[in-house]
Amino acid sequence: MLLLWQVGAAEYRSPYLPGPGDIYSAFVELVRHGDILGNTLWANIGASVYRLLIGFGLGVVFGVPLGLLMGLYKSVYRNIRAVVEPFRFIPPIAWIPLAIILFTGLTRYAFLIFLGAFFPVFTAALIGVARVEPIHRKVTLVYGASKVYVLTHVVLPTVLPDILGGMRVGLGTAWMTIVAAELTGGSAIGLGRMMVNYSELLRIPEVVVAMVLIGLIGFLFNEILLLLEKYLFRWRWQVTL
Repeated sequence: MLLLWQVGAAEYRSPYLPGPGDIYSAFVELVRHGDILGNTLWANIGASVYRLLIGFGLGVVFGVPLGLLMGLYKSVYRNIRAVVEPFRFIPPIAWIPLAIILFTGLTRYAFLIFLGAFFPVFTAALIGVARVEPIHRKVTLVYGASKVYVLTHVVLPTVLPDILGGMRVGLGTAWMTIVAAELTGGSAIGLGRMMVNYSELLRIPEVVVAMVLIGLIGFLFNEILLLLEKYLFRWRWQVTL
């Protein structure tokens, strides 16, 4: 892929199609001297990742319990379904104008990322509860188990693979949301902001550096969740890919 990229860049010789060598040189320059606002490359990465972890963590903390609750008590979900479901189809980036008006600083990013992460996790937990075999729950109850025991020893082990799958989807949505939010402004630091600053100057290599870093960081987080899934569910004959 790199070879084809280099050949294409050499063939067209356009400043808007930099080759891998140009991207590497821009990366080295950013590492050594930072961006045009004086922020180091690592500071831009750290700001985006920190915002991601805050919003994504909130999405998991609220999405898992609510999904389990509505999966276990279907009457609750049926009564509020007409209110909850429409929000699931609104793209997180559609909330950016309201977020800019209503929130500032970290709260703005946390809100947008939360919306991106919450619904995939919530839906995965909700659907996962339906996979629990009723006979497994009934057997534990017959032997005197409490509802808390059934939840922690029967429901959760069954639902956790679905929850982790939802977390992987939510993480991708959250990562795209934070970049889109940073592109709109409101912060002088972050990979999205760095992309805007250099695109306004038509310095494409630096823009592509930010794009590559976004892809690699997202890939790294996804691999971490996959390793966690394989570790927690060694007993499964197949791990979701």
